[in-house]
Amino acid sequence: MKLSGIIYKIGINPYVLLPPAVLKRIFTQAGKEKGHIPVNIIINKKEFIQTLVKYSGKWRLYLNGPMRKTAGKDVGDRIEIDIEYDHGERNTPIHPMLQEALDKNKIAKNNFLKLPPSRQKEIARYINNLKTEESISRNVERAIGFLQGKDRFVGRDKL
Repeated sequence: MKLSGIIYKIGINPYVLLPPAVLKRIFTQAGKEKGHIPVNIIINKKEFIQTLVKYSGKWRLYLNGPMRKTAGKDVGDRIEIDIEYDHGERNTPIHPMLQEALDKNKIAKNNFLKLPPSRQKEIARYINNLKTEESISRNVERAIGFLQGKDRFVGRDKL
């Protein structure tokens, strides 16, 4: 489904508001009108995955740097987007080093499983995006310390 909208900015985050007809169709496809709603979008024939988020009473489609660069658009510009509900599963895998460390430490593992899914995903994504074995190992150690209530990790205070 095609939409055209102006790119606005809230804080540091550029976004587009979706027309009511587009929202209605996505809500119907998703079977819900609350929470985060996964979508696939196409900008200039390039596909992206994104999530619709309701913030301050408005549903927003946030547009990151690569999306705006692909469109050649920025805040204040009108952008053309194809958008559809994403029926697919969205899982963030746990890095093998983190999984091994969690399996060896029951307290950390239990605390990890008690975290909200968004926080679990935040930790997993952070570790997954590290480049070197050294940085992965160092940060897995920090994550385990955080999950034991000993250390800070990813800008978060102790549990």
